[in-house]
Amino acid sequence: MALLMDTRLLLRKVKDLRCLTPRRNRVKEKWAVTRTKHPPTSLALQHFDATHSVQLGPLWPSVRAALLSEKKYGALLNNFSYDVVLADLEAQGCRDFLRDADTEVSAAQPFLEQESEVVGDEESSGVSISKKSGIDGQQLSPLHLSPHIKCLVFPRGDITRFKPARPDMCGLLGYYLMDAASLLPCLALDVQEGHNVLDLCAAPGGKTLALLQTQSIGYLCVNDASVSRTLRLRKVLNSYVPKPLLADEKLRITSFDGTIWGDIERNTFDRVLIDVPCTTDRHSLMEDDNNIFSKSRTGERRKLPQLQLELLMAGIEATCPSGEILYSTCTLSQIQNQSVVEQAIVLARENHGIQLQVVDLRPLTHMFRKTFHFAPDLHLGEMVIPHLAANFGPIYMCKLRRLT
Repeated sequence: MALLMDTRLLLRKVKDLRCLTPRRNRVKEKWAVTRTKHPPTSLALQHFDATHSVQLGPLWPSVRAALLSEKKYGALLNNFSYDVVLADLEAQGCRDFLRDADTEVSAAQPFLEQESEVVGDEESSGVSISKKSGIDGQQLSPLHLSPHIKCLVFPRGDITRFKPARPDMCGLLGYYLMDAASLLPCLALDVQEGHNVLDLCAAPGGKTLALLQTQSIGYLCVNDASVSRTLRLRKVLNSYVPKPLLADEKLRITSFDGTIWGDIERNTFDRVLIDVPCTTDRHSLMEDDNNIFSKSRTGERRKLPQLQLELLMAGIEATCPSGEILYSTCTLSQIQNQSVVEQAIVLARENHGIQLQVVDLRPLTHMFRKTFHFAPDLHLGEMVIPHLAANFGPIYMCKLRRLT
């Protein structure tokens, strides 16, 4: 008891020392300086409430709650690592969602064939779109999953976190943690043996690493306009890929302006992945740092749709005839998603004489409908929307095939 009284007396004396501090040296927290009146995360939420609520309708409240909650991750296994981590992850309750998809394909195929019909062209925009089947009477193209890609996730509703990966005897990490939905654009790209592939906006490197895991690529060009982000990309690849492979002539890392790639290498690549810069909805709601909704970046945010269009056009020009392009974002915004693709299809035809076909991605959504929550009734492309039980995404993707 005496000790408690002494402690209280000591604390009282410490507080009383403030009166001995000269007034000019006393500092009072100034909220106008230390606290932002309208932080970027708050501005982002206001913007999404105004736009996404109209676009998603009754789905928005649940999507909003998921976006404001901790997201789920997937563990992309690194085939270049000597560590055998698959058994350890499975012992923790994880499952490889790509292997689980095998049983879903057979169940979905009769449904897909039954609904297969041609919707036709949209005369008003000149955009050739078919959500029910291939265009011009073509059937749904089968999706070939690489047997080398493995990505483990915890079951629906399980919010267990993955432990950080540890390096093996060569210093390579056993798995890469990423939003598992970010793997879907790489799967939809359907890279085949010997393909020349361009990853136009590659940093931070998760999708590039996934493409390398296929072990099918003949030549891979990895680009990002930002030098600092390219350095981050190199750091990721150095942590997962053996040095001899990084030094191979079949892999090239560049930092060019992606919007002029059509002038650099035209009609060159079999597959082009264009994961464009966007409002990055989840990050914009959770982090004030480097937030696109900061008032200082208002002009940059407003120019995003134009930048996305220019990047997509450059990717289309870089693709060879009969090649395929995969456009993707991590936003729910229709202006940055479907609208950009529609404009690109029209501009490619009118300005460059390039005919494009929209590839139906419904086989992909049926394969993985037990793992991800997909937006219903999109007129163009497919989108993973966040859901509290499966809190991945958002990821939008649309696949185009170049006909001429």
